[in-house]
Amino acid sequence: MEILGYIVAILIGISLGLIGSGGSILTVPVLVYLFKVEPLLATTYSLCIVGVSSIAGVISKIKQKLLDFKIILNFGMPSMLGVIVSRKLIVPSIPAKFTFLGQFEVSKNNFIMLFFATLMLASAISMITSKKQVEKLEQNAHYGLGLGLVGLMEGLITGIVGAGGGFLIIPALVLLGRLPMKKAIASSLFIITIKSLIGFLGDLTHTAVDFEFLFLIVLLATGGIIMGNYLNNKMEGAKLKKGFGWFVLAMSIVIFIEQLIF
Repeated sequence: MEILGYIVAILIGISLGLIGSGGSILTVPVLVYLFKVEPLLATTYSLCIVGVSSIAGVISKIKQKLLDFKIILNFGMPSMLGVIVSRKLIVPSIPAKFTFLGQFEVSKNNFIMLFFATLMLASAISMITSKKQVEKLEQNAHYGLGLGLVGLMEGLITGIVGAGGGFLIIPALVLLGRLPMKKAIASSLFIITIKSLIGFLGDLTHTAVDFEFLFLIVLLATGGIIMGNYLNNKMEGAKLKKGFGWFVLAMSIVIFIEQLIF
């Protein structure tokens, strides 16, 4: 199972390099089910894996001059604040066990995995239903309070589960920020990198980390991103994204079944 986990770590990196988002959504399930890492610790590891491995992609986007730093400040700063609030206040306040809807007893680990499966479902639907028509909405970049508030909400949500959140950030930057898709993907990757690393560094103050294991996973995922960036110019991203979306959808259903039934 661990060997399979190492292979999937490379595939997560490749998917990030190829389609710009979505790949990191599998990081926590891989850590939990293949490496048997406790869910809360897995969210901490995920922040490090996503943040460090994405640096290679960010460097590539900087060289291509695709980053919009005004949008990054407008959306990214509130998003980073959201992650800090999530990791410092929301996650620690979740009780070890509580009753959901008055009748279902849920543990903290169950809640994290179910919440994560819900995000995976949203990510899968976003990837499956995304259409090229979105490009028609591209205009001059737009900045404002609305974009910042969406960034704050995205940070709060993804901070709970340690996900990158590209599937939420990219549509927001295109639809609200009116960025061209390539700039939205590049700016999203930068935001994901910074906020994930901030969240991880914050967790280090109260979490014991196996750095040897983490270093290996980060190395594999980073290698995957480099390969993905190389393959990006040789493969059609839209079809790959939809195919990956169906896979994430299936995985989310498996997690729901495993958590709710077994």
